[in-house]
Amino acid sequence: DLLLTDIRMPFISGIELARQVREVRPAMQIAFLSGYDDFTYAQQAIQYNIISYLLKPISAAELTEELKKIKEKIDEKYQQFVVDDIELGKLEIQNMVMPWLLDDFQGETGEERNKRLMKEAISAGLLKADAVDYKFIVIVTCMLDSDGRNSTTKSMMHAVDSILMKYVKYVSVYSEGRIISLLIASQAGFDKYLHIAVSEIAQSVKRIMKFSCLIGVSRPMPGLSGAHEAYMEAMNAIRYSKKNRTEISFISDIERGEDVDLERIEGYISELENLLRGGGRQELEDFLNRIFDRIDKENIALAAPYFIMVQLVSAVFRIVYSVLEKEAVTELQSSAPLLARDAMENFALMRSRYIAFCLRARDLIAEQRKKSSAVLCDKALGIIGSQYMKPDISLAFVSSEIAVSPNYLSALIRRSTGKTFIDLLTQKRIETAKDLLSCTNMKIKEISEKCGYNDQHYFSYCFKKYTGLSPNAYKQNLEDKG
Repeated sequence: DLLLTDIRMPFISGIELARQVREVRPAMQIAFLSGYDDFTYAQQAIQYNIISYLLKPISAAELTEELKKIKEKIDEKYQQFVVDDIELGKLEIQNMVMPWLLDDFQGETGEERNKRLMKEAISAGLLKADAVDYKFIVIVTCMLDSDGRNSTTKSMMHAVDSILMKYVKYVSVYSEGRIISLLIASQAGFDKYLHIAVSEIAQSVKRIMKFSCLIGVSRPMPGLSGAHEAYMEAMNAIRYSKKNRTEISFISDIERGEDVDLERIEGYISELENLLRGGGRQELEDFLNRIFDRIDKENIALAAPYFIMVQLVSAVFRIVYSVLEKEAVTELQSSAPLLARDAMENFALMRSRYIAFCLRARDLIAEQRKKSSAVLCDKALGIIGSQYMKPDISLAFVSSEIAVSPNYLSALIRRSTGKTFIDLLTQKRIETAKDLLSCTNMKIKEISEKCGYNDQHYFSYCFKKYTGLSPNAYKQNLEDKG
């Protein structure tokens, strides 16, 4: 809940500590201990959830009183987090935005739709008339109880909004157990704050409301005409979250960015997509058998199930093309001659071939996901290996270099290596320092700078923590053995 830290410290300043804490625990409140001369300096960290400034010198009794006040502030923030207060003007904007997200506006071109929606947004005061560099992202948030049941209610929108308002312009609406938020910011703004905002939502909901979260995040869209597509992407990301048991999923981490039209998918086609993305093999096969049993029972002309199958094939390939590499797509296409005349004229053959096709597609998608994770992890390790000497290298920097979110990369590294990003970076730096100590006559300060440490004392601290010896003792030990 609270980090109490001095500002001027060896190894790392309180300002830098606040920045690093915000990357991984954005919901944590921070209080600074500072001297009078540090106050202006401390104001640099206003963006890092600073809840109090405590001026030194301070007695134990004074500190106790200040902590009581901080406790009251945190309790008030918790109370405000769950209070629902919908204003009339806000409700009008929500009613305007709801169809942007949920309707696909058939019969209207994307350009026409974008002009109309931008005009509506400007008229309502949601956007400024001269705003030209805005991007639009949709996040979908579901809150689950301890049994994993969706318990999201309309009143919970305020909790999400209270966090989003600190980072971006937004509008949230509620629909059928989902909080759907349209975020508006520049690309630079999203790059800087999006992963922090969604992490704070998940952490705050868990800490304050005792619910877990599923949060799906779309790609940035260049115009409001892409709001519905972004909503569909965020929903697909939620489905991946359920399968992977992760709180936050960015669709860009999982599916490549080619255009995939998911807007008109309905009924069992939608269910098929869910199962291909995150279902079990037996679950998928059972579902397909139920479809064909239903078609067979209706005893309709063979052309009708053939037409249905074509729609299903299209649905499968939409996912396949977004997830698999070209070689895997080619292998899948050649594995089953789905549209051959013999299958068209034989319902049983059509059925068996299509089920085999879907099961193979599901297996290839699962295999590709494992391969993609390994490739991304290798890229991250490569960047650590080549740029460890930069003092400012961070998880956010590495994730931007390989075009995934920090949340996804952090989980991927831990799952693949059993270590955190910081563990791997420290390991690389200290192993390099050991080599330099054993093979060169460089001074400790030079070695620390060459390994990415600006502060020699902090380097020595990290080195001893990792090896059990100080750099000087390690070097002396080598000389004694030599």
